[in-house]
Amino acid sequence: MTDTAVESKTGSKSEQAYAAVKARIVEGTYTPGYRLVLAKIAEDLGVSVVPVREAIRRLEAEGLVKFERNVGATVSGIDPIEYLYTMQTLSIVEGAATALSAPLIDPEAIARARAVNEEMRECLEHFDPVRFTALNQDFHSVLFEHCPNPHILDLVHRGWNRLASLRASTFRFIPGRARESVEEHEALLQLIEAGEDADTIEKAARRHRTATLDAYLAQAK
Repeated sequence: MTDTAVESKTGSKSEQAYAAVKARIVEGTYTPGYRLVLAKIAEDLGVSVVPVREAIRRLEAEGLVKFERNVGATVSGIDPIEYLYTMQTLSIVEGAATALSAPLIDPEAIARARAVNEEMRECLEHFDPVRFTALNQDFHSVLFEHCPNPHILDLVHRGWNRLASLRASTFRFIPGRARESVEEHEALLQLIEAGEDADTIEKAARRHRTATLDAYLAQAK
C-alpha cells in the first residue's frame, strides 16, 4: 500500500471518529466534563487510537473538548460568555434578516414554517432537546433565508454555526422555555401574515431570541 493510500485510509477513519464523537457530544451522550478515554472510544468505534486522537485534536480546536492536567481530554461545558455574545449578536442580525425577509415570505413558506412549529409542539410531549433544537433552526431558516442582503444573511449563518460549535442545545438546560418558544413562533408568523411593518417584526424576532438568552442566564446563576 502506498503512503497516499495509507493517509487516505487513516483520514477516512479520522473523519468517521470525528463525526461519531462530535455527534455524541452534541446529542448529550458525552456530557460536559465527561472524560474521553481514547482507547475505549477506539474500541467502541472499531478503529485504532490514532484516528481517535486526531479527531479529539480537531474537537479541541473547535472548543468542544479541552485537556486537563492529570485528567486528559474531557468534554467542554458551554462557555456562558461566548454564548452571551453569540446570542446578543444573533438577536440583532437575525432580527434584521427576518424583518427584511418578511415581505418576501409567501403563503407556502408560511405554511412550511407553521408545519415545522407543529412538529416542535408535538416534540414537547416527549421532550427531545436535540430534535427540538434542529427543528428550531429549520423554523427560523424559513423566516430569514429570504433576506435580500447577503452580508446580513452571512452573519446570521455564522451565528448559527457558532451556536453549533458551542453545543448550544440550550433547551436541554431550560426545557420550560421550549413551550414559550413555540408560542412566540406562532406570534411571529401572525405578524408576517398580517403584513406588519419591518420595525415591529424585527423587535419581535429580537425579543424572541433574547428571551431564550435571559432564561439560560437566569438558570446558569
